[in-house]
Amino acid sequence: MSSNTARRQSPLAAFMSRAEDDEAVGPAGVVISERPYLGHLNLRGDPADGEFMGAVERTLGFALPAAPNTVFCGEEVLALWLGPDEWLIITPQDGQGAVEDALNAALEGAVASVTDVTGGQTVINISGRNARDALDKGCTLDLHPRAFGERQCAQTLVAGVGVTLRWVDDTPSFDLVVRRSFAEHLALWLRDAALEYGAAVG
Repeated sequence: MSSNTARRQSPLAAFMSRAEDDEAVGPAGVVISERPYLGHLNLRGDPADGEFMGAVERTLGFALPAAPNTVFCGEEVLALWLGPDEWLIITPQDGQGAVEDALNAALEGAVASVTDVTGGQTVINISGRNARDALDKGCTLDLHPRAFGERQCAQTLVAGVGVTLRWVDDTPSFDLVVRRSFAEHLALWLRDAALEYGAAVG
């Protein structure tokens, strides 16, 4: 009996598969990986509206970041500031549906919107002692720890590709939220930029 069920594949499945057998040139100073199937919700609302902010806080368990280019990390859910009235909510794998339903119920009647953008985005992680050096080749942001560090994010271009860049930890490690259609192009560029430091994919 045939089945029409499509097999789910992450945006970087082919890239990861091809790169698994490649050896790093020397010790790996940069590791590139994908964080597939995370949930992505675009949330819009007025931060001056106490009812909106309170409803979101009760639902997520934390207050939305109000300062520009900041991140709040809950136990499982992240909220990234994208603009004065816009946030990106990132959930665990396949968790966006439950969070979206809970937010919609809490915000019923409010001037707000919750949009599931999971299918159009993925997250590339770049880490290692030379991760910042590789990113510097294609990003004009100052990524020095004194300028870009804990609980910070920014919408920027990396190699001409629009991303939301988030500091993860001081390994250093960075997450790049990117549109699905540009993910492989960006991953290939990052790997090329990292080759002189020893690049690994995993």
